[in-house]
Amino acid sequence: MELKEKLLSSFMAFEERVDVQTELHDLRTLAIKNFEHKGFPTKKDEAWKYTSLNAILKKDFTVFPKNESTIEFKDVKKYFLHEIDTYKLVFIDGVFASNLSSTTHEGIDVCLMSSALTKPKYKMVIDSYFNQIASKDESLTSLNTAFANEGAYINIPKSKVADKPIEIMYFSTGSETALLAQPRNLIVVGENSHVQIIERHQCLNENAVLTNSVTEIFAQKRAIVDYYKIQNDELEANLIDNTYVSQKQESHVSVQTFSFGGNLTRNNLNFYQFGERLTSTLNGITIIGDKQHVDHYTLVHHAQPNCESFQDYKGIFSDRSTGVFNGKVYVEKEAQKTNAFQKSNNILLSDKATINAKPQLEIFADDVKCSHGCTVGQLDETALFYMQQRGIPKKEAKALLMYAFSNAVIESIKIPELKNRITTIIATKLGVKLGFDL
Repeated sequence: MELKEKLLSSFMAFEERVDVQTELHDLRTLAIKNFEHKGFPTKKDEAWKYTSLNAILKKDFTVFPKNESTIEFKDVKKYFLHEIDTYKLVFIDGVFASNLSSTTHEGIDVCLMSSALTKPKYKMVIDSYFNQIASKDESLTSLNTAFANEGAYINIPKSKVADKPIEIMYFSTGSETALLAQPRNLIVVGENSHVQIIERHQCLNENAVLTNSVTEIFAQKRAIVDYYKIQNDELEANLIDNTYVSQKQESHVSVQTFSFGGNLTRNNLNFYQFGERLTSTLNGITIIGDKQHVDHYTLVHHAQPNCESFQDYKGIFSDRSTGVFNGKVYVEKEAQKTNAFQKSNNILLSDKATINAKPQLEIFADDVKCSHGCTVGQLDETALFYMQQRGIPKKEAKALLMYAFSNAVIESIKIPELKNRITTIIATKLGVKLGFDL
């Protein structure tokens, strides 16, 4: 049975397993009908022109894993920011792991989507925000909505600052030969509030995993959200990450994506600006090799005047790896005084590595400052020669040049312990010790 047919036949069984309101039942039904109509995206779709799911979808994925996990913290400690205290939402094969988690309802809500979707005390927030900014048209987002049940629910009320970062961790144990996971996250950050969030999906063995994740982020007036995605998984892991961001006036939202591992990674990142004098920041670093594939598909929709957006994506590709950057900035007629900047810089370390870049601007306002740019090249041989002449071995010289190439994004990380962790991962990917105090 093909995966699409398996999912359609599993939908009724899924609905019988979860306690949902009538409104959610109707929403799920519409979503599964949209997925049934559109199916999985193919290279015939313009947005998926350079990314094929065909080889992945041939696997016999388990939709409902048994989850017989005996994972302890010592088994997964290295994946957490254990140097500092954090709130933790941990899921093992899609099921909440209370023994590994640290949640709270004191001042802020850091808890489960399954609770938020079923308990009356959360109904007002769910009705106001759940599935409000996520695409109703995109087939994989619809698939996630149809099966949405578990994930992270974070609600930061008005004028609250989360006292420590929040880690959202999804582990796959490999108990199934191939697993389909569909986590759903909802983050609501109130007026004048601030939160830092780290999200990671991690396989614990080499069995195949396909994760179809959806995250909705709502930033109210003057809210500050710093969101970090760490993608450094096993080579049999496949991730489709759909993130939707809604911003109100004077808010600041930053999403930083670090793509180092996995077989295929597709990041769909969509920002919608619904207020004036706000800032959207989209940064990314991709360092991959072998036959890995990473696709960044971004949209920043400027609908109000006096707003800013910044996109800075760095890519380093070796072996037969492939990268895609498709970044779109859309400026409506009313969005005068917009400042929108987008750039994608890429280094190819092999003549068999490939990058497909398509920066786009669609501007309907006449008083704006907008720019986009893309570069694809190799390491600067003159700089490399200069460093070698001063006694730096060629391997270390290359690594230093590549680290310097990525440094602007690294420096924008606001959690020192996370900055050290990312620097360590980069050094490992480059195969050297860069000599930093970690």
